[in-house]
Parts: sequence; C-alpha cells; structure tokens
Amino acid sequence: MTTEGRPAYSVWRAWCALLVTLLAGVAAIGGAHAAIVATNARLGEHAEHTRFVLELTDAVDYRLFFLSEPNRIVLELPEIEWRLPPKAGIKGSGLVTGYRYGTFRKGKSRIVLDLATPAMVAVDFVMPPESGKPARLVLDIVPADEADFLAAAGWPDDESGAPPEPPVDAAAEAEPIDSQDGQFIIAIDAGHGGVDPGASGPSGTLEKDVVLQTAEALKAELETRGHFQVVLVRDDDTFITLKDRVRAGRAAKADLFISLHADSVSDATVHGASVYTLSETASDSVAAELERSENAADVISGVDLSGNDEVSTILIDLAQRETKNRSSIFAQMLLPELDRQTGLISKPHRFAGFRVLKAPDVPSVLIELGFLSNATDEARLTSPKWRASTAAAIARAIDGYYDRMASVAETRH
Repeated sequence: MTTEGRPAYSVWRAWCALLVTLLAGVAAIGGAHAAIVATNARLGEHAEHTRFVLELTDAVDYRLFFLSEPNRIVLELPEIEWRLPPKAGIKGSGLVTGYRYGTFRKGKSRIVLDLATPAMVAVDFVMPPESGKPARLVLDIVPADEADFLAAAGWPDDESGAPPEPPVDAAAEAEPIDSQDGQFIIAIDAGHGGVDPGASGPSGTLEKDVVLQTAEALKAELETRGHFQVVLVRDDDTFITLKDRVRAGRAAKADLFISLHADSVSDATVHGASVYTLSETASDSVAAELERSENAADVISGVDLSGNDEVSTILIDLAQRETKNRSSIFAQMLLPELDRQTGLISKPHRFAGFRVLKAPDVPSVLIELGFLSNATDEARLTSPKWRASTAAAIARAIDGYYDRMASVAETRH
C-alpha cells in the first residue's frame, strides 16, 4: 500500500472501530432490556407433594401468597412474555386442579394455581439457566390443615390485589351521555385477558385471544363508516377487572357498550350465537351457568373483592328504563344479522346479571359469539375470515341502531 493511501485506510479503520463499538452498545442495551420469556410449565404428582415447574429464559424474582374462597396459590412475577403450550394449565395434577397465567397489570405477571384442597408451599426456589437448560422456578406443594391454610391466606401488606382504578371523568359518573356533533361512541369490551384466559376449546383455543381479535376486526369495520368513535376497553393481553370495564365505557361517554365473549358450557352440543341484556334473574340454566362463570372472573384471577362492591354506587340507577329499553332495541336489531352470519342458539335473546352490563346510563349488550366447548364453533372462532364477516354483521346492526337513535333525537328536538 502506498503512503498516500494510509491516511484513508486509517480513517476507514477508525470508522469500523466506532461502528463496532456502537453496535456492541446497542446489543448491550438490547440485552439489558430483553424480555424474560416463560417457555414451558408442568405439574408433577409425587408421593408427598405436587411439584410445579415454570421454565424461563432467565432467573426472576418472585413472591408467593395464598387466597381462600376459592383456595389458590398466587405466584407473582415481573412482567414476562408468555410462550407456554396452548393447553398449559387446563388440566391439573395432584393438589392442583389447574392454573392460569398472564399479565396482571403493567410491570407485573401472575400465575394463579387452583387448589383441590388446602395446601401450602413447602419448598420454592429458582435454578438459573445452565448447560443449555432453561431457568426453572420450582414449587413443591404439600397438603395443609384448613385452619393453617386460612391463617396463612391473605393479601400482602402492600396491596389489595386489585389494579389501581383509572381516573374517571366526574361528568361521566353523574350525567346521562349523549353523542355530540354526530360522533357516536362505541365501547367494545373483549372479555377476559391476561391472567384470566376465559374459556378454552378442545384444541386449546383461548377465549381471551379470539374475542380480542374479533374486537379489533369490529373496530376496523366501524371506523370505515366515518361517524363512529370506537374505544377498545382492552387492546392487548392484559387483565381488567369487571368494575373497570364498566368504568371504561362510562369514562369514554359511550353511547353503546358491547362485550364480546365465546364461553364454554358443560353441554358440548350447545352452539351458535346469542345476545344478553341485563336482568337480575337469569332467563334459563345456560344463562345462569354463564353468569356464574363470568361474574367470578375477578375472583379466579386473584383480585381481592372484600369490601369492594363494584356496582354499589350505580345499582340505584338501574331502574332507568330508557337504558334497558335501548339495550333491548339494539339486541333485537343484532339478532337477525348474527343469525344470517353464524346461526343462533334457541331463544337467542337471553337475560342475566352480568356485571359488565350494569352501567346505568350506557345501553349495553353481551354477545356470545359461539361456544368454545363446541368443536364447530371453535373452528369458526379461530378463522380470521369468519371473524371479519361476523364483525361486519355486528356493524350492520350498529348502523341500524345509530339511524334509529338519530331519528329519535330528531323527533325529540
């Protein structure tokens, strides 16, 4: 190389060195913030204990506590990424009847293990990753006397277990809501989420996933109209209490609240869509079964409801006939559209005391898109094409309801 070329060569090498340094810094930053991933979980029944093992890409800090009514072990972790097998937690073993997992709130994840009988954790530890094996968080669960379990059960001193309540516009708490400037506000509530997966299908399909995907499809469909403002109560895989779902709809000053579900019932032959509006008396046994499971969502997800009646401040307003009437009007417009798209169960307009329907000033319906306990419905719910068509059917019913409410408003003025 000539001497004339050396300066250029030196500059090139300096740039390469700088580039390597920058890339190393980026990699270090990326590594420092890389999410810890849960890759597998398993239960094993042994002679004297039941072992729960969670496999992770790295060791984590954690804490344990116990809750009663029903009896549960709550394993609290930093927010991690969940990549467990589809059917993880559906079936139990030994002292554990099953478990749920997911994001509980920003920065925090939970696993909730349901207990067949009172039990305690005799041994718990984390093994760091080594020799190509993942990190493992291990719990050895042993039988316990009921009195001992109840004595140990309770919330940690630093929290009640419930996510903090979001601020709510005072006007939304106090006044009936009217759409303004032609903007009709629709709140879409995708049921369950995070640590609460909801129902599951024979193939491992989770309710929380398919209803969120349908909610997103419905939002996209409605926004093509131009005169709807759409709010998703949840837009990711996060747990939201039933109380805060109602509060979100009211805080948004929604003109219509639609809760999407795809539940499971003991009779696997039940299939098809249905629409629920509010009643303190369930209309039939299927409605009663669904009401019990949906209203227990907060409890099974590890939320403390003691002294926390999420509807006590609004029950006095439930006598507002206008809200119930509008809910029923929309339900009747919705049913023919769903029937053409997916078919309906017998007596498809049903009634139940779902907590998410108890906003006194927001017309509200709960749509059962189908039943994951039925193989045909499960296959439909996992189809993006079917979800898009169903979203279009619901949107057509909303169009009709919007036109009717606009007509009513013009008549009153």
